[in-house]
Amino acid sequence: MVFSSHVFLFWYLPLVLALYCAAPRRLRHLTLTLASFVFYGWANPLFLALMILSTAIDYGCGLVIAGGGRHGEPVALLPGGRRTRAQSGALWLSILSNLTLLGFFKYYNFATTSFDAALAQLGLTDWQIGTTLHVVLPLGISFYTFQSMSYSIDVYRGDARAIRNPIDFACYVSMFPQLVAGPIIRFSEVAEQLRHRTHGLTMFARGCAFVALGLGKKVLLANPCGKVADLVFNAGQVECVDAWIGTLAYSFQIYFDFSGYSDMAIGLGLMLGFRFAKNFDSPYRSESITEFWRRWHISLSTWLRDYLYVPLGGNRRGPRRTYVNLAIVMLLGGLWHGAAWTFVVWGALHGAWLAFERSMGRTSPYQRLPRPLRVALTFGLVMFAWVFFRAPDLHSALTHCGAMLGLGNADAGAQLIAGVVYEPYHLLTLGLAAIVVWGCPQAWDLAMRITPWRALWILAVFWLALVVMTGQSFNPFIYFIF
Repeated sequence: MVFSSHVFLFWYLPLVLALYCAAPRRLRHLTLTLASFVFYGWANPLFLALMILSTAIDYGCGLVIAGGGRHGEPVALLPGGRRTRAQSGALWLSILSNLTLLGFFKYYNFATTSFDAALAQLGLTDWQIGTTLHVVLPLGISFYTFQSMSYSIDVYRGDARAIRNPIDFACYVSMFPQLVAGPIIRFSEVAEQLRHRTHGLTMFARGCAFVALGLGKKVLLANPCGKVADLVFNAGQVECVDAWIGTLAYSFQIYFDFSGYSDMAIGLGLMLGFRFAKNFDSPYRSESITEFWRRWHISLSTWLRDYLYVPLGGNRRGPRRTYVNLAIVMLLGGLWHGAAWTFVVWGALHGAWLAFERSMGRTSPYQRLPRPLRVALTFGLVMFAWVFFRAPDLHSALTHCGAMLGLGNADAGAQLIAGVVYEPYHLLTLGLAAIVVWGCPQAWDLAMRITPWRALWILAVFWLALVVMTGQSFNPFIYFIF
């Protein structure tokens, strides 16, 4: 089930809100948990078993880490602030079980395919694994495993207190607004809200505004841009200008697709009394790649920083180790997004440029450029890296990059795509997307204070999105596959 569907907007959401509001306070988490199970199991009920297993493991590990204290008490420690062996073992069990589930279901097919390809290069085809076992990727497993794992780590570190009620913890892990495509909600961010939160018309109205604006981003901008991107990337070798247009379209698609989903998730959370943190902060206005990663998918970048980069040593062990840590984090960040070598290259490109910017510091050549040129250069680098994120394989990615650089000759059939790519509707959509990216306030700011005129404008966006959605057959959410 996707947010931008009639089933969700006109059936599921109203029913869930009605049941949630009608339920007694003590049963609201149970109501929300069961509703979230329905939402997640809509595509494949078997996926529920995996999520429930991950939830049960981390809940049990949290109890062990808490050391037997009562509800809401801090972790019981040995003298000197040391943890017991049982507490340390529970933490590692939580981490390893989550990473094992994620690794098997997300990377088994990638590992066996790469292994077979390496054997083929060596002429050892008899040793190939083949397709003996094909693993289906459960929706949102990258998100809820990270989210569930953060609970054990936060409790172990003392950043949050353990939850004794299993329903409350299941509600945290399975909460449908951010279950399958983020943002990644850390337990420490919502722990107090799970114990007590307020509801009100102002919060609900802001939530509706977020949902309306997010739906507008998705339906009115991301989907049309996605059609242009798919047309270009599926055409093989294309002309230089067409390659740049296709990459620009995909850059807009992935931003409006994911930020639109995040806006809707934040809005749905507000309707239920939860305040989630901002996940996007106008990333295409960044003046460097370093700044880009402070603005793009903030919940993931901060998760990787706090749970991976800092434990690896961060920047505390000298420049060389810092660059190594940056490379490791970005390579793993690339693999987190997808099990393919293209994602590894995408992560490597960002890691290399982050290391370059850190090594140059304030002496970086492009820091002397005027701000508009710095923004344009940063966006160009991000666009170029998006090619590897979008292309189905390395060969296609390199072919597309070659076309962007004016290398190679376009296929005869690829020349026909201009008749569709440069339709007035598509050009207007790309132009409107550019205006929204670089010239309009963020949805976060628009929903922060709703005036009567702003409310009318938001309602107009929502109505137009509903009308357009009725006739759209192309309606995927990119991050569902991650």
